[in-house]
This record gives sequence, C-alpha cells and structure tokens, in this order.
Amino acid sequence: MDWLDHSLMGKKGVAAGVAGAAHSLTIEDQKTFHYVYGPYADPVLEVDPGAVVTVETHDAFEGKILSAADKPSEILQFPFLNPQSGPIHVRGAEKGDALAVRIISVSPRGPQPVGTTCLIPEFGGLVSTGQTAMLNAPLPEIVKKVVVDEAGVHWSDTLTLPYEPFIGTIGTAPEIEAISSLQPDYYGGNMDLPDVAPGAIIYLPVNTPGGYLYVGDCHAIQGDGELCGVALEIPATVVLQIDLIKGHGNAWPQLETEEAMMFIGSARPLEDAARIAYRELVRWVAAETGQSEEEAYMLLTMCGKVRLGNMVDPKYSVGASILKRYLV
Repeated sequence: MDWLDHSLMGKKGVAAGVAGAAHSLTIEDQKTFHYVYGPYADPVLEVDPGAVVTVETHDAFEGKILSAADKPSEILQFPFLNPQSGPIHVRGAEKGDALAVRIISVSPRGPQPVGTTCLIPEFGGLVSTGQTAMLNAPLPEIVKKVVVDEAGVHWSDTLTLPYEPFIGTIGTAPEIEAISSLQPDYYGGNMDLPDVAPGAIIYLPVNTPGGYLYVGDCHAIQGDGELCGVALEIPATVVLQIDLIKGHGNAWPQLETEEAMMFIGSARPLEDAARIAYRELVRWVAAETGQSEEEAYMLLTMCGKVRLGNMVDPKYSVGASILKRYLV
C-alpha cells in the first residue's frame, strides 16, 4: 500500500488523497504575477479538493537577468521580486482548515541556461545588510548562468551537481494582511526549505475563505541557509495535487514525507524560528501518540532533527522533524 494512503492527506483529506480533475495555469493564463501574499487578489483558478494543477512559475527575478554581464542592482526593482502564481481558490476551504498540497514534480522550464544565481549588494548570510548595518563596502555583483536539466546542474566543465528541485515560496493568504512574497511566516511564504520538494505534502493553514494558494520561486538546488541569499533560481513547471483537511487547526506549516513529519517556523532571531517549529512539533507528537507534552518534549530532545531553510530573508525559516518510526 502506498504511504500516501496513511498520510494525513490520505486519512483526513476531503478527497482522501485521491487525484481529481486536472487543471493548468500557464504564464499566459496568469497574466499578472503577485508580489504579496494576501486575500485581496482575484483568484486565477477555482478548484475542488483533489484537483491536480500544473502551474508554470517564473524564477525569483521574473526572468529579467539574462546573462552573466547583467547587474542585478540595475535590473531588479526591489521589492518586486519573487513573483507568485495564483491565487488558487479551493472550494470549501474555511478558516481553521488546512490545504494539503502534494508536490508531484518540479521541472525546469524555458531556454538554457535556465538557472541563475548571483551576489546582490547588501544581501546574503555573510555580508552587512539593512538589518545588520556595517561600514564595509558591499561585495561585487556577480551573476552566474547555469544549464539545468533533470540529469543535473551543470555548474562547470568539471562539476555537475545533483538536480534537487523544490519550491522556495508557497503559502496561503493571511486573513487581513498583504505581506511581501519575500517574507515567510505562519502562512508559509518564502521559506526556502529544500524539503518542500517532490514527494512531500505540505499542510498550510487556511486563514481566509478559499485558502488562496500562491506558488513560485522554484530552485534547482540549494544548501542549508541559502547562504548568499540566492539559490539556483529557475523558472519551472510544477505539478501539485491539492486536497483540503477540515478543522485541521495548525497555526504553522506542517510537512510530511514517507519517513518523517516536520513543522516549519519563521522568525528572527533564528533561535525563535527553531523554537516555533519545535513547539508545534512537540504539541503534535503529544496529540498523535497520547503522550504528555512533557514526554514528547523529552523524546524530541533525543531524536528531533532541525533543517535550516533560509538565514537571509526578513524572517528566517527552520524545520523541526521527527522520523515516523518513533511515533509509537
């Protein structure tokens, strides 16, 4: 039996994890991309739970960096970065529910070299920024264009990195705020967590009727922390299966794979992001296993794992997880 049958989506989803009608959302269909997560945009697509949606996304730069000779500071207009496809309205979704989004595939899209990474002035994990203001001069602007296919990331003539795609920015609309797509928070957003990858299911809190799912900012590969502030950004074709869990009630994103369960927290300082993620995981483990929260707390001291998403955005993201085999 497939592990999906035993997943939260399979056990609790309105569609019980069964694939429903197929939909497509192309660049041409989208027309206008969004730079905030919020409830005020008109949905570009309305689907029933179970829908399988193929979405075309731009890279984080909306395709504006074309060559290694380009200077991001001259081409990009902050804060109009991280263009998002959507929002997708899911029928029946209400506040207190969760969207269950199974990531089926993430494929590079467009002419080669399709991948872009770069150094941007006063942006990154090891440089001065607006929040950590220093007198030293910014690093030089450097752009690297990379051929990416599903066989690998062709970094140089002598080095091919693995193709390890994931969705950098995915989430639902906040209830009242309109928040930059550069920022992660309780609704998801720009978490830049490599685990949000094909084969995983992410559970996102519904804060407004219809949920309003946004997606964009796909990456071909990224190390923990997204160290220089930019991963290998790619335009992509993403296939998602979207279900709905009524009354799920989680306040923060939850991610499930065949082997593990994870919660994702976003905050500054970094330790607060880890605390959020672990607090949510402690509470879930206790509820799932019937242990007290104190017992679950001690269990996670023994076998909890932490994954660093980004340490460069307005808020940092951390995933805290436990292997399912310990949930007895």
